[in-house]
Amino acid sequence: MNEASVTLSREFYARPALEVARDLLGRHLVRRIGEESLVGRIIETEAYGGALDSASHASRGLTPRTAPMFGPPGHAYVYLIYGLHDMLNVVTGPEGEPGAVLLRAMTPVRGEAQMIAHRGGRRGRILSDGPGKLAQAMNVSVSELNRYDLCLGERLWLAPGEPVPDVRVTAGPRIGIDYAEPQDQDAPWRFFIAH
Repeated sequence: MNEASVTLSREFYARPALEVARDLLGRHLVRRIGEESLVGRIIETEAYGGALDSASHASRGLTPRTAPMFGPPGHAYVYLIYGLHDMLNVVTGPEGEPGAVLLRAMTPVRGEAQMIAHRGGRRGRILSDGPGKLAQAMNVSVSELNRYDLCLGERLWLAPGEPVPDVRVTAGPRIGIDYAEPQDQDAPWRFFIAH
C-alpha cells in the first residue's frame, strides 16, 4: 500500500489544537487532482483555540465563516484572506469546541512540477513557504474544499509521513495577529522544524 494513501484518523484530530499543531510536523499533505496526487511535507503550523484565544476566528463566536471550526474534527476549514489568498486549516478538538491548525508551510515530496504550475512558475523556497502559497501550490480553495472531510482519503487528506522528534521542533509566536491581545500575540503556538 502506498503510504500517502493512508489517512490520519479522526482521533488524531480530536485533540487540543496545540497538540495537533505540534504533531502535524513531518506529516504529508496529499491533494488528489484527477489521477495525480500532489504530496507535501508539513514543516510549519499554527494552533488556534476557541473563545478565549483572541487570535482565533472562533473568539468572535459562531458565524457562517467560523462554523467549520465548531464542527467535527478532521475537516478542512478554508477561508479567504484579503480577498486573495486561501488559507488551509484542519479542525481539531471535540465537536462544538472550536479549534483549528493553520498549515503554514511545506516542502514538496511528489508532484512538484504541478505545484510550480499552480504557483505560476515560482519554485524553490518560495514555492510553499507561507499559508497562501501552500494552498495555491496544492490547488486548495474555499469554494471547493471548505468543510471537506480529511478522513475520506479522496481529494485532500493528511498521511502519516515521518513524525519529527522534539529536538528538531521550535515553537514561537504566531504571525500576522496584531489584532490579538498581547498574551495571545506572544503565545508560542507556532511550530516549525528547525534546520
